[in-house]
Order: sequence, then C-alpha cells, then structure tokens
Amino acid sequence: MRAMSPPVGLPMLAESDLVRQVARRLTDAIVQGRLAPGAKVAEAAVARELGISRAPVREAARLLESQGLLKASPRRGFFVRELSAQDVDELYALRLCVERHAAVEAARRLTPALREALRRQLDLMRDLARRDDPVAIVEADYQFHRLICEAAGNARLLRLFDGLASELRIVIGLIGRLYDDSDEIARTHEPVLEAIEAGHPERIVAHVDHHIGVARREVGRLVRSLTPHPERDAEIP
Repeated sequence: MRAMSPPVGLPMLAESDLVRQVARRLTDAIVQGRLAPGAKVAEAAVARELGISRAPVREAARLLESQGLLKASPRRGFFVRELSAQDVDELYALRLCVERHAAVEAARRLTPALREALRRQLDLMRDLARRDDPVAIVEADYQFHRLICEAAGNARLLRLFDGLASELRIVIGLIGRLYDDSDEIARTHEPVLEAIEAGHPERIVAHVDHHIGVARREVGRLVRSLTPHPERDAEIP
C-alpha cells in the first residue's frame, strides 16, 4: 500500500472560487520552499489536505502551468518548475526593460500619495526584517516593484509585469536565500526609491540597472550552484 504523504500546512478552503484559492495555496508553498523545484504536486495528497475533491486541484495545477510555475509530465503529473541559469538571465533581461521604463515614468508621475505608498512598502520590508520573516519580506519585495509599475500609469506595462509574476515569485524566493541579514533586502531598495524621488532619468536607470543587475548575477550564480536532478516522483514533502 502506498504511503500517504505528510501534510505541509495548507489551510482548509471555503467553497467559493476553489481553483484560484488552491492555486494561491500552491504558489505560497512554492515561494516559501515547502514545494521545492522539481517536486511532484500530488493531486490526491493536496486534495486530502485541503479537504476538497481532486478536480479543483487539477485545474489549479493547469492554471499554474500556464503561468510558468508548474510543468506537466505525461502520465506522471505536475512538477514544480526548475529554473535554469538561462531562464533566469532571460527573465532579468526582460525585467530590466520593463522596470527601467516603469521607474522613469513613475518619477515623472510621482505624487505625494504614490511616494508615500512606496515609502510605506519600504518601511514594511524593514519591519518584516526585524520580525525575521523572510517569506513575507520577499513578497513585500515583489509588491514594491509592482507599485513602481502601477505608478508608471501604463496599464499594458503593468499587465506585462503581472505576466512575469509567477516566475518572479520563484526568483524573488531565491533572492531571500542570498542574504544572511534580512534587512539587506530593504536596504537595496532605498537607492532606487531615492532616485525616483529625485526625478533624474539617468540616475534612475543607473540605480535600477544596479539593483536588478546584482540580483540577476547572484540568482544566476545560485541557480548554477544547485545540483541538477531529474523530476522527483516524491510527493509533497
């Protein structure tokens, strides 16, 4: 008899909008490292833990596959996607294009309210660092960058950024492993915000290039250092 996989702490769900709720729970588990790259997402185990049928779990897995978080393997199921060094490089190249433009436009459109929102997000990252909550910090990191894209006032640009969101969440989760000092993540955002507040396009682009470039280099190094392995048949750890 096949052994049941142990739970990973997924909370019970309400009946409404189950597919998106399941997708969100699985996304959180991936970003937090409870579902590691290459791990199998076992439909039966997830459904049992969430107290639902397998159908919404399967649909959620398909949704996350379309977003780049999961990869389907014929007759084997869904696995957490493993990012290669090339994947990371391509993703950061696109991020640079999007966020350079977004930051310059955000500076041009900066209002006291937008400035305050960005400052609050930076303060939140510092507060989370004091609480030693690295998972919440990397989510706050993602939200900081999204706020800049929102401030740019370009709906198409924001949709493009959101289209990268799933892969960015995996990468930002990796960033959390680059710093022994959690407060370092917040500190690396300060020069970017100061440049936006100052409003000088060349300075903004230089700081965005440095900020994202450091992450691009370090995450690429981290991905290359990880020992490659085939997709594991192990169910949720």
